[in-house]
Amino acid sequence: MTGSAVFFGAARYRRPSYNDNHPLGIPRVSLTVDLLRAYGALPEAEYQESRQAADYELAWFHTQEYLRAARRIEASGRASAADRKRYNLGNLENPAFAGFYTTAAIATGASIQAAEAVIGGRIGFNPAGGMHHAAPHQARGFCYFNDPVLGILRLRREGWRVLYVDLDAHHGDGVEDAFATDPEVFTLSLHMGTERAYPFQGGGLDDRGQGPGEGYALNLPMPAGAHDDDYRTAFEAVWGPVVDRFQPDAVVFQAGTDILLADPLSRFRVSTQTFLAMAARIQADSAPRLLVTGGGGYHPLALARCWAGLWAQLSGRELPVELPPAGREHLEAVDWDLDEDEDWFDELFRSRLDPPQRGRVKPEVEEALDHLHRHHPFFRRAPVGVTGAAANTPTS
Repeated sequence: MTGSAVFFGAARYRRPSYNDNHPLGIPRVSLTVDLLRAYGALPEAEYQESRQAADYELAWFHTQEYLRAARRIEASGRASAADRKRYNLGNLENPAFAGFYTTAAIATGASIQAAEAVIGGRIGFNPAGGMHHAAPHQARGFCYFNDPVLGILRLRREGWRVLYVDLDAHHGDGVEDAFATDPEVFTLSLHMGTERAYPFQGGGLDDRGQGPGEGYALNLPMPAGAHDDDYRTAFEAVWGPVVDRFQPDAVVFQAGTDILLADPLSRFRVSTQTFLAMAARIQADSAPRLLVTGGGGYHPLALARCWAGLWAQLSGRELPVELPPAGREHLEAVDWDLDEDEDWFDELFRSRLDPPQRGRVKPEVEEALDHLHRHHPFFRRAPVGVTGAAANTPTS
């Protein structure tokens, strides 16, 4: 059924951002919009211009000192050495590009708007969001403001229990840290092991939350080269039990596409169709109380194809697998040739899906799942609403 979802975008995303040599210095949201319009799948009635998050909303999570510094750096166009050290701004990781504060605040406002759409009974999709690394007092990992945290906080103001699921190739550390002690927010993240990938700490099998929030964070590091069967097996093994036992009022889904085969920053071999199958399961178990953000994704062609398919699912549409001529033209106009020698490169311009990436499930995946089910406290805790003798019965 169309009309049940809202796509939050902004004309501002067509401006240059980050730097030409930065992994995010590529078209992402704008290319996704162009591809969807080529399909005729993004009517104006389902598109909403994003608003800039108000200062008081940003201050739900970020420190006033950091916000003042970011505004000052945007206005002056310069970050001092002290700013770079204290706020991690104005460096190669988090450049102080022209209008960086405003652009990030608009992307963050959209996640708050998306949360309000969910409260109103519609799915909210903010592809510019998903900046899950930002800390209260610092930019981190290309992320200036942590919009998933702020979207969750907006839902929490309604008294809702929130399940956050993160499929980005990198651990959703900023979101987990924000709610580490809160048993009303469950964070679930599948990602590259942090011994070899950003943020280079946390996100292990035994990283489970703290205090009253212990057991309400679940991390599943995936081995290098993880493919479709690895991901399907891992996701199905944890998603169903978490949804059934936590019983969230709403789900926030961080849909970073850097797990895809073509992405240059991860070491995974996941096809677009497997990504979309996991997204469809999330949607089936949570809609309409579903807020979806973007996230990582450093291959513009793979990202736009994937997010176009994601929006189609969220909005109840069937898209042809073959890309429309106007869509191919938009993809071909992107200055991108990093993987033109790969045997699947030409297919990026013809189809929105990929060659299947099948294989035997890796032993590391099976061992990790066994460890979680045996030792993670959440799997030994009674489901919500269960009391009495049943509450004290181990589940495995």
